[in-house]
Amino acid sequence: MAAALAAGLASLGEEASVFQGVDDLWMSAMRGSPDDAVTGFALALDVLGGPLGMVVPLVLAGCLAVYGRWRSGAFVFAACVVANIVVVLPVKQFIDRPRPPEPWVLVGGGSFPSGQVFTVTTLVLTAGVVLFPPAVRRWWWLFAAVLVAATMWSRTWLHTQWLSDTVAGAAMGAGVVLLLWSAFARLLKEEVARAASGRLWD
Repeated sequence: MAAALAAGLASLGEEASVFQGVDDLWMSAMRGSPDDAVTGFALALDVLGGPLGMVVPLVLAGCLAVYGRWRSGAFVFAACVVANIVVVLPVKQFIDRPRPPEPWVLVGGGSFPSGQVFTVTTLVLTAGVVLFPPAVRRWWWLFAAVLVAATMWSRTWLHTQWLSDTVAGAAMGAGVVLLLWSAFARLLKEEVARAASGRLWD
């Protein structure tokens, strides 16, 4: 998170971002068009990182709470919803980096960091923590990495964000989840013990 924030601060001012050369080179490789077949896939990922990406964690947190796993629900809500409001939005407004010209979908202001990538990263990582046992998580982490990478590609393919914005979004999302996972560790371990003994509601 600190590295991502430092990269954002390096983009402040009148001069171009220190990553602009790499960003321009990557963007020049995104030579498709809004009518390409792969653009449909990119648009699907745009929905996942947008409105759907905020609904899914709310539903997941609610379902966990209904089944007595309010600790896991609170962890998901804090990482996926609260962090998006208190971390991403203020950084976007403060850095206020211009987006690439002529994006293919409707976007708001502030390109850094990628809120879409942050949303997908926090969602898949928290899902791995609360839904899968440790032995299964290694496979989920592989799926999560592929999905996050695909989301990063989609943001640049749709010309909505620079590559460095997506890297920062993934880094900040992973950092938030790791910090909150550590903060919730005692409660989550207690929940596992209660579930094993059938005392979730005690």
